[in-house]
Amino acid sequence: MAADMRGGNVADGPSLESMLGEARAAGVPRFDAELMVARAAGLTRGSLLAHGHRSLPAGALGPLREALRRRAAGEPLAYIDGRREFWSLELEVSPAVLVPRPETEQLVEATLDRLLPAPQAVADLGTGSGAIALALAKERPQWQVTATDVSAEAIAVAKRNAERLGLASRIEFLHGAWFGPIAGRQFDAIVSNPPYVDAGDPALAALRHEPRAALVASDQGFADLLALVRHAPSFLKHGGWLLLEHGATQGSRVAAALVTRGFTRVVCLPDLAGRDRVCCAQWP
Repeated sequence: MAADMRGGNVADGPSLESMLGEARAAGVPRFDAELMVARAAGLTRGSLLAHGHRSLPAGALGPLREALRRRAAGEPLAYIDGRREFWSLELEVSPAVLVPRPETEQLVEATLDRLLPAPQAVADLGTGSGAIALALAKERPQWQVTATDVSAEAIAVAKRNAERLGLASRIEFLHGAWFGPIAGRQFDAIVSNPPYVDAGDPALAALRHEPRAALVASDQGFADLLALVRHAPSFLKHGGWLLLEHGATQGSRVAAALVTRGFTRVVCLPDLAGRDRVCCAQWP
């Protein structure tokens, strides 16, 4: 039975092919459109094209159209789904936290490369969804990871992720800004993906659905990065590491600040696009 494209009927809804066309006409990116329609039909994205003639299951049309509307308005797919994969971990995400990016996996890799698997104390400052802390705890069961965030909502999201993934016993979650919650303590490594976007950066328009406080920093995006460089030595053991994610054009200034502060073995690591993304430095 043929179905009306706009509303369908009880027996069956629009064809999957027509829903793809509707999504694309609304401005939904092709990959996302295919993924969303496939999920609504209970298919994988890879099998969608072979089944485009099928009708959308009854009851799926309304939720799918609402999801497509939100995506067309620029809302990240991760917020619509309520989840995002990072380091092969499925994480809960919400507008209270940044959507974890693949580039941040470079920060995890750099930390794992510089510390021994033996027991270590590691602090993740500004943890957000807990992505970095959870990845480190998963890979290094003997490490004790401390994760902080100034947002109570973000800490709640991170805690739920840890509990669902069975990693809660390996991570200590503390509410507070930067070094405040870890006063008087020292670590083998401090890692952070802090706000580093300049308030005037036009790229912010595309990020309007994500928490601005987790994106924007003063001093052309450098304020939090430089504060972490300035204060980290008081919280690092001798030979401890500071590892920072930064913007694609910020590496040279961050590296210079690390050298000036007295750090050694300073290096900036590129992301998959070849742009400096993570600065690593050791406290002598």
